[in-house]
Amino acid sequence: MNTRMLREQWAQLPEAEVRRLQASRLRDYLRRTVLPFSPHYRELFKQAGLGPDSIRTVDDLRRLPFTSKIDLVNSPDHPQRSREFILVPDPALLARRPSTLVRALLRGRERVKEGFEREFRPIFMTSTTGRSADPVPFLYSAHDLGNLALAGRRLFEVCGARRDMRLMNLFPHAPHLAYWLAHYGGEAFGAFVLSTGGGKFMGTDGHLRMIGKIKPDVLIGMPTFLYHVLHQAVEQGLRFESLKRVVLGGERVAEGLRRKLTRLAASLGAEKFDVVATYGFTEAKMAWGECPAPSDEPTSGYHLYPDLGLFEIIDPKSGEVLPPGSPGELVFTPLDARASVVVRYRTGDYIDGGMVHGRCPHCGRVVPRLVGNIRRSSEVRELHLDKLKGTLVDFNQLEHVLDDAETIGAWQLELRKQNDDPMEVDEVILHAHKVCGLDEERITRELQARFSARTEIHLNKIVFHDAEEMRSLQGVGVQLKEQKIVDHRVV
Repeated sequence: MNTRMLREQWAQLPEAEVRRLQASRLRDYLRRTVLPFSPHYRELFKQAGLGPDSIRTVDDLRRLPFTSKIDLVNSPDHPQRSREFILVPDPALLARRPSTLVRALLRGRERVKEGFEREFRPIFMTSTTGRSADPVPFLYSAHDLGNLALAGRRLFEVCGARRDMRLMNLFPHAPHLAYWLAHYGGEAFGAFVLSTGGGKFMGTDGHLRMIGKIKPDVLIGMPTFLYHVLHQAVEQGLRFESLKRVVLGGERVAEGLRRKLTRLAASLGAEKFDVVATYGFTEAKMAWGECPAPSDEPTSGYHLYPDLGLFEIIDPKSGEVLPPGSPGELVFTPLDARASVVVRYRTGDYIDGGMVHGRCPHCGRVVPRLVGNIRRSSEVRELHLDKLKGTLVDFNQLEHVLDDAETIGAWQLELRKQNDDPMEVDEVILHAHKVCGLDEERITRELQARFSARTEIHLNKIVFHDAEEMRSLQGVGVQLKEQKIVDHRVV
């Protein structure tokens, strides 16, 4: 079975066969690509007393050390640390491979050299956003861009796109994965995709005018920004009857936000509308999506591409690999990446439903899926709510509490020191836009009760704003990502 045929059939293979093929691909990837050309992993394997043949099954991955974000971040002692993860091919080693000699005889040396340059030479870059640490660049070769297009095409397919649809990509134009995945994926899929560059380029009004002209079936973008676009469209009395779907990326998507987006779409005249979420991160060079599901049924989970990479679920404290369906931290290993490469990468993302392998109840694909809510460890922060001790607060949970509140739409949590005094306790202030006819006092009581019931936090103050003030607070059209949590504590 050749590689092209296999790629088309991965979506129907049973779990045992997928794991066997992943193990075979992983061994070959480590032997031929990573260990010969990655100084970092060659030394890491040497220190661990391992070689490529030490990995016989997917379960053997647990013998390898983890890589984490801190390993990629530059420091005074390692000012170019991210460069240590770039594959540097050895021309002499490549030239000695039997396959190289055969290709040289059949195609000529120049063609073979061009092929190696296409495979390994970095020609493109994306970067992390740098919210919790310094931005980290990730490089792509032409080979990687081919995989980016392949992963994007699959994402379009999973999310229910059709070639006769019109799509608008509202992600901000920047060296970030989401924008370029939508661009290359749309090109590979063969649908019409207009990439607007996001709010900084066109503003909300510009997007509304363009939607009116293009009449897209699908909007792709950040949840918060798409909420603002649709909300302003409702305020202006516009009609978007052609709209069938929004595909969201870059932020978590709470069930409450799905409901709010669905109601806004209904107010715009959109029928049979659905909300689809995606999950991705810079270090993977790809993203995965849900397939469309009826609004009254659980979402399908994120459909994975087992020939391009594999996930493990680990206990975040012990690092032990957990069985299927267990909640835990996501660890990713690519199976075909070039240029910047990380192996056993700890994402810092926790999924509460784990990973399952079985037929999707909505689309029928048989691939591994990540199910449940994903939360990020970077959103667990310490607050000093009294002068005795600090309290760890999971802002992932707070986001769900606020997105699920039906009385408010856009919101922002602000952290401050009382009286702006660094020696004082921390305060949590909620800025919100109400979307109902109830008076502010009643909404305040209900929100405080909601927080008390589901968290250990008491809001020090709730400040209500109109829609335009909330857009300004969140940085809509100014920031690459709208600001839902801001930390103004003086330290």
